[in-house]
Amino acid sequence: MNVLFQEIQRSILNLVGAGIEALPGLLVAIAFFIFTSWAAKFSRRVANRITEMTIKNQSLRSLLIQLSYVATWVTGILICSVIAFPDLRLGDIIGLLGLSSVAIGFAFQDIFKNFLAGVLLLLQEPFRLGDQIIVDSHEGTVEEISIRSTQIRTYQGELIVVPNSIVFTSTVEVLTNLPRRRTDLAIGVDYNTPLSHAIEVLYKAISGVDGVLGEPIPEVDIIGFGDSSIDLKVRYWTVPHKADVRRIQTRVMLALKNACDGAEINIPYPIRTVYHYNQENFSDNFPQKNIFPVDS
Repeated sequence: MNVLFQEIQRSILNLVGAGIEALPGLLVAIAFFIFTSWAAKFSRRVANRITEMTIKNQSLRSLLIQLSYVATWVTGILICSVIAFPDLRLGDIIGLLGLSSVAIGFAFQDIFKNFLAGVLLLLQEPFRLGDQIIVDSHEGTVEEISIRSTQIRTYQGELIVVPNSIVFTSTVEVLTNLPRRRTDLAIGVDYNTPLSHAIEVLYKAISGVDGVLGEPIPEVDIIGFGDSSIDLKVRYWTVPHKADVRRIQTRVMLALKNACDGAEINIPYPIRTVYHYNQENFSDNFPQKNIFPVDS
């Protein structure tokens, strides 16, 4: 019993001695970890200033800034590990990472997939910060493209965070890729309206609307014969941002309505013919009786 007690006491003393012996290294490692936090932020600021002067591509600048930040943290953590555990060499750490790469790959495959997709998005630059896009049923303005996700601010002010892997593999509609954007607006006129006169009136009305670009020129096309009207399509170009497109469309609709009223061009509403019949005299085997058409 005394031998067992002495063995336990010896083990505890050895552990305490090893802890006291490793304490300076742990304190230095903690201090270096704090220094690494400051160094990562400092490297990000330095990279931001350098890339701002040398690189015009904003997405590439963002990639280099984020990579410098991550690289500083990885380097600092490796050095902290070596300081805290002197017997653990840098080669041992690298070998351990190599042996565990398969397990890490399976465990963090989504993270690595988003990281790689983020790097490719920043390099290929299919869209830029400030662009308005539609991706995976989400529409809004791109606020940030990080190495993990793309942040989109909707027109209602909500923030949507979309993983980069989804952005990279989905169809992305970039609404502001070009400096102009076309809007197609449908309108119908009465069948008694002279079409050449209607086209002239609509074209003149839309050409005078503030915000409608003169080049390419607006167009008014006849697209078909509807049930109650002859259908036309007014096509015009504006600046691409959603808020401007919406406001200009309102002005265009007001101008078209006022022009039609001034030229006495009727914009008809749907007409239906309703038949009323006497249910008692109705039979599937004989013609209907007492049918009175009523137009409305």
